[in-house]
Amino acid sequence: MQILANILIDGISYGMVLFIISVGLSITLGLMRFINLAHGAFAMTGGYLAAWLVRTQSWGYAVGVAAAVLLTAALGAVLEAVVLRRLYRRSELDQVLFTIGLAFVFVAATNLAFGPQVQLIPLPPWLAGSVDLGMRTLPMQRVLVIAMGAAVALLCGLVVARSRFGVWLRAAVDNKHAAAALGINIRLVSGLTFAAGCGLAALGGVLGAELMPLEPYYALKYLVLVLVVVAVGGMGSIAGTLAAALLLGVIETASKYLASEYGSLFFFVAMILVLSARPQGLLRRAA
Repeated sequence: MQILANILIDGISYGMVLFIISVGLSITLGLMRFINLAHGAFAMTGGYLAAWLVRTQSWGYAVGVAAAVLLTAALGAVLEAVVLRRLYRRSELDQVLFTIGLAFVFVAATNLAFGPQVQLIPLPPWLAGSVDLGMRTLPMQRVLVIAMGAAVALLCGLVVARSRFGVWLRAAVDNKHAAAALGINIRLVSGLTFAAGCGLAALGGVLGAELMPLEPYYALKYLVLVLVVVAVGGMGSIAGTLAAALLLGVIETASKYLASEYGSLFFFVAMILVLSARPQGLLRRAA
């Protein structure tokens, strides 16, 4: 029972990190129809900025993390406005080649600026402790990750389904010209959506630094995991991305506890089985 509880807690925590990083990419791919293989670079940037602000500049943890997320979102907005917007009408191959090249630029710049060593984000005393639930004690950092993942899922669902901005986004995706004729600022909607996705990736990079160590090849090393979550969850589906992240996170964690010699074999076997049965995504209906 103790091992099962550890697997569930660590698996859900790991799955929430994957979800926070992946949900922005899922929206970008599914709703904006833009293939951004540099998405992991924004998660890495957020983590590195938080580590630099908290450890080197002695900023408070909460302030440093908030600043890192906002700065990464701003960087994403600038790149979207200056460079990436020009790729929306280009072919999928052009988008793939450009964004993977952009990821390599992030890797080289990070290695040059910070060196090859792993970056650590110091935790404040209140986050380094534990929470006693009576039958079990949980690390506070795990509790925060799970709570933040649930909050991000709820917020994203409400924004897309219930807010005026969500209506604008869905209208822009369904028919860009008709939406523009109705007075919707397509460029603003696209820019804000892309920036929000980058900010969420940064938040995931910070919260998941313990499980996914921050090093210069982070952007490429974890890109496959993020793409698998988006594919299994179904592009553009927030609920599907959450379900896929939790399922794959628990499977990956269980394999590390019970059969570590097989590496990530069970993670990818699960991906193959799910996509074979539901190629449209876990919670999407077949067309």
